[in-house]
Amino acid sequence: MGRNLQTGERLRPVDLARGHGLSTQAIRNYEEAGILPAAGRTPHGYRIYTPLHARALGAFLALLSGHGHQTATSIMRAVNEGAVDEAFRLIDESHAQLLDDRRTLQAVESALRDLAPIAVSGPDAVVGGPGGTFIGPLAEALGIRPATLRTWERAGLVRPRRDPSTGYRVYDEADVRDARLAHQLRRGGYLLEQIAPLIAQVHAAGGLEPLEAALRDWRGRLSARGRAMLTGAAELEAYLRGHG
Repeated sequence: MGRNLQTGERLRPVDLARGHGLSTQAIRNYEEAGILPAAGRTPHGYRIYTPLHARALGAFLALLSGHGHQTATSIMRAVNEGAVDEAFRLIDESHAQLLDDRRTLQAVESALRDLAPIAVSGPDAVVGGPGGTFIGPLAEALGIRPATLRTWERAGLVRPRRDPSTGYRVYDEADVRDARLAHQLRRGGYLLEQIAPLIAQVHAAGGLEPLEAALRDWRGRLSARGRAMLTGAAELEAYLRGHG
C-alpha cells in the first residue's frame, strides 16, 4: 500500500482503496460481500479499517488472479467466518481444476499430433456410409450430442455436405478432423467464436501449424495461473497469521 501500517492504526476506506487503484465504493462492497471483516464505526457512523483489513484486501486481490472472483470471494468469506478448512477445500478444488486444465491441454496437444492424417474409415470406426460418416456415429465417437455438432455447424466450425438422396449430413475426413479439433478446444475452455478463426487458419494453411501459437498462449495462461496461486497462498497465509 505504499506505507508501513502500524498495529492499531486507523484507516479510512480511501486509505485502503488508494494503493490498489480502487474506489472507496469497491472497498465498501468488499466488506458487504464478506471479503473484508466487518469494519468498526466512529460515533458518527464512519467506517474504521485497520491493517488487518489491508492484509485481507491484499490477500483477496492476490487470490483473484489465480482463482477467479467467485472462488476468491468464497475463500475470503470462509476465512472471515472462521471456516478455514472450507477455505482450504476451495483452494484444493481450484488447484485440482488447474491440474485438470493442464491435462486437457496435454490431451489437445496429443490429439492435434494425431489429427493428421485421419482416415474416416480408420481406427475410430465412425463411418456411417460411403465416403464419410453421419452425425450420429460421429457424435457418439466424440462423446457429445448430435445437437452439439449442429451448433458447431451453425458457428462455422464444421461444414458437412448433404447426401443428395437422403439429405443427411455427411462428414468427410476433414470434417471429422475439424470436429475433433473443436471438441478438444472446447474442453480447453475456448469459445466457439474463438475456435472458428483457428479452424479457418488450419484450412487456409493446409495444416495445424497455426494452432501452435494458440497452444503456447494457453500454456502460458496456465503457468500464469499457477504462479498467481502461489502468490495468493503467500498473501493468504500472511492474513491468516494476523487474523488468528
